[in-house]
Amino acid sequence: MASQTVDTDNKEGMIFHFRVSIKSLPGKLMAKLVEFAKKTKRLGREDPRRIIHSFKVGLAIALVSLFYYFEPLYKGFGISAMWAVLTVVVVFEFSVGGTLSRGLNRGLATFLASALGFGAHHLASLPGEKGEPILLGLFVFLLAAAVSFLRFFPEMKARYDYGLMIFILTFSLISVSAYHDDEVMRIAYERVITILIGIFTALFVCIFICPVWAGDDLHSLVANNIDKLANFFEAFVPLYLKISQEGEPEMTFLEGYKCVLNSKQTEESLANFAGWEPGHGKFRFRHPWKKYLKIGSLTRDCAYRIESLNGYLIQNAETQIPEEIRGKMQDACINMSSEAVKALKELAFSIKTMTKPCSADSHITKSKIAAKNLKSLLSTSLCKETEISEVMQAITVVSLLVDVVACTKKIAESVQELASFAKFKSEKPKQAPLRTSSKISEPEHVITIHQPSSLPE
Repeated sequence: MASQTVDTDNKEGMIFHFRVSIKSLPGKLMAKLVEFAKKTKRLGREDPRRIIHSFKVGLAIALVSLFYYFEPLYKGFGISAMWAVLTVVVVFEFSVGGTLSRGLNRGLATFLASALGFGAHHLASLPGEKGEPILLGLFVFLLAAAVSFLRFFPEMKARYDYGLMIFILTFSLISVSAYHDDEVMRIAYERVITILIGIFTALFVCIFICPVWAGDDLHSLVANNIDKLANFFEAFVPLYLKISQEGEPEMTFLEGYKCVLNSKQTEESLANFAGWEPGHGKFRFRHPWKKYLKIGSLTRDCAYRIESLNGYLIQNAETQIPEEIRGKMQDACINMSSEAVKALKELAFSIKTMTKPCSADSHITKSKIAAKNLKSLLSTSLCKETEISEVMQAITVVSLLVDVVACTKKIAESVQELASFAKFKSEKPKQAPLRTSSKISEPEHVITIHQPSSLPE
């Protein structure tokens, strides 16, 4: 009897918990929906182009779906019309360069593989039925192995990896299926035509309806990264020297350089896509996009030194530099940092306006002179008047700041090189405005990169 009572209690408890969970299900579902709506709103606000891109994809797919909705078009291509829909789904990327890259790779690979596939089938059929499968297998092996090896070359993998995969797939399908299917010629012809229709539809919608140019995004990204380095120094030195200002810099503002550290993959993807794009806007055909990668690499080197500087100060936050030493090095530090800030601001402004930087070199020279004076001050008078342990932190910080100034000079040289190759205007740009408060005056520009899938459709 006792065991039956316990079983009954357990069943009643399970039923009670089940009823409670059922009653709370609408509330949990509503919370999930609210959270999803907030994420959707945030994504749309970060970059409204994402919403436009979604509508563009829907429009392109709807257009190629007409092959199924209209009977005359469907009779002309039949089930092969589905390749147009699949091509739009696979080819349509966020930027014009990404869509051109995928579209041209897919179109050229399909056409070449189809031609070679029929050629291989014709050659294999010459010796007769016994030798045909052997020769077909040999052709598939040789071409698949050779093309797969080409994918290991960095240049081929960066620009043509997707096309090489499609080439292997199409050649293998045509070569193998042609052995038993007499209508493979018609099927391949319809597939090539529908794929080309899908590619042209995707390109038309991507280019002529609110186009997103990868070159514009790369141009803005490199300039904004340099600007973030300048913003760090503009806020860092007063904070480090404990100089009071009307608008105290926010600690979050000092973290802006960290996104520069993780920009390598984005810059490489944008540069690759920009290389496929035709001349547009202020960018001519064959614009030197690779120069942006060099500037981006130097900018990250500078950001890594800032990371070391910031990390060192965080680890030694409890160790304060004596007020007497701070007072003596204050003027030199301010001069060095302000000149570096002016140089970086002008370099970023020069890239944004595509004008040659006129006074960046003079600012860097003044910054180097101030750094030299600061090093001389620390190595002579301060070391004689105080213990070496008291100025050790100041010496380390100054050494890191000097490295940053050296990186700034390299960035300036690369920007000058870009200005020469891209034929920037020679007019002297207006002085870029310095930050007067701790808040960012302009909204952050989010750049979205859609990485292509690794497997062909």
